[in-house]
Amino acid sequence: MGLTISVSTVVRPHEDPRKVRESVLALFPDWNPNSVPAEQRFPSTREAVKLSGAVGSLDVVLMTVREQRVLDTALDAMAMGLADDYTTFSLSRQSALVGKISFVLDGDLFGGTMQVVVEGRDLGMWLEQQTWHSGRDTVPRSAGDEFAMSQEGTPREWFDGGGRRTMGGN
Repeated sequence: MGLTISVSTVVRPHEDPRKVRESVLALFPDWNPNSVPAEQRFPSTREAVKLSGAVGSLDVVLMTVREQRVLDTALDAMAMGLADDYTTFSLSRQSALVGKISFVLDGDLFGGTMQVVVEGRDLGMWLEQQTWHSGRDTVPRSAGDEFAMSQEGTPREWFDGGGRRTMGGN
């Protein structure tokens, strides 16, 4: 499938541009931003600078969500911004530096975020396929379905107060 993927992040005056670039490269090794500001000594006179660049794949992101066993969370977070064949989502730069994935659902975050924009034909189906796991044989999932977490990140309850299953089964 031919995807177009771009990643952007903002380097604030107090941040080390090398560390910011390193955090993005941890998840997107082929990211080559338009420019990287020079490191400055404190106090910095530099303004915030947006770095943007294309990447070839989401392979490291998908491998990491598989290793962390957060495939349903990844589907939900990546599909929240899904419209037609386009989606956008944010990831924590701080988490990326330590080899983890953390989806950022609400605004900015200490340590910064990176915004990922993905475009491609049948993108919703592609996201479902890339985040598939054997549990979906029992509880089928699709992008934006009734099992998806809320926009605030609150999970759907699968069991009621008495421990009875409320979704996907008897």
